[in-house]
Amino acid sequence: MNENNKRPKVIFLDAVGTLFGVRGSVGEVYASIAWKYGVAVSAEVLNRAFFESFKVAEPACFPGVSAVDLPQQEYRWWHAIALQTFHRANVLHYFSNFDDFFANLYAHFATAAPWFVYPDVYKTLESWHHRGIELGILSNFDSRIYAVLKALNLADFFKSVTISTEIGAAKPDAKIFAAALQKHGCAPGEALHIGDSFEEDYQGAIAAGLQSFWLQRDKNGNDSRLESILL
Repeated sequence: MNENNKRPKVIFLDAVGTLFGVRGSVGEVYASIAWKYGVAVSAEVLNRAFFESFKVAEPACFPGVSAVDLPQQEYRWWHAIALQTFHRANVLHYFSNFDDFFANLYAHFATAAPWFVYPDVYKTLESWHHRGIELGILSNFDSRIYAVLKALNLADFFKSVTISTEIGAAKPDAKIFAAALQKHGCAPGEALHIGDSFEEDYQGAIAAGLQSFWLQRDKNGNDSRLESILL
């Protein structure tokens, strides 16, 4: 964000990698639950396989899908990624019932258990809230975000939640930024978007006319911090 830019009316924040992250790694979570189903596999192998599968997947957005059908579409999208992850790890054939395993895995990520909130998040959100700045979630997440925000005691900070699966467009598409702005009656130049992806968050927001800040975190949130953005 340029130092000369005015204080924003609204701050939009990405979710995973910005506000909260996965405890350990995705591979560790997958491996732990797979173990309960009798499948032993290296967390490192699974983590690599997951990100390879995630990278080649179509964006998590489903234009034209009704609100009633959306949860099932989200579930199928993640099921395909999990299936491909274990196929790449060459252990898919060890599952006696992969669908039962996946149902457990999918539900697990809707709880607080696999997530941790970065240490600078609560006090920074409190500070912005007290300064009268509106806050919104703007994420390529699915509808489990509502349960996760509530479980992590983050939900009350945010006036809006805008996610790719509900909008039918994923960052860096300008459509999702426009949808978020509309919820606040806000012009692009009056808003700031913060996220950990250079392409999806930083470049996407800039292209849509918003102020933007690229938040670069390590596992413990020590690289760049939310509290340093609006001094």
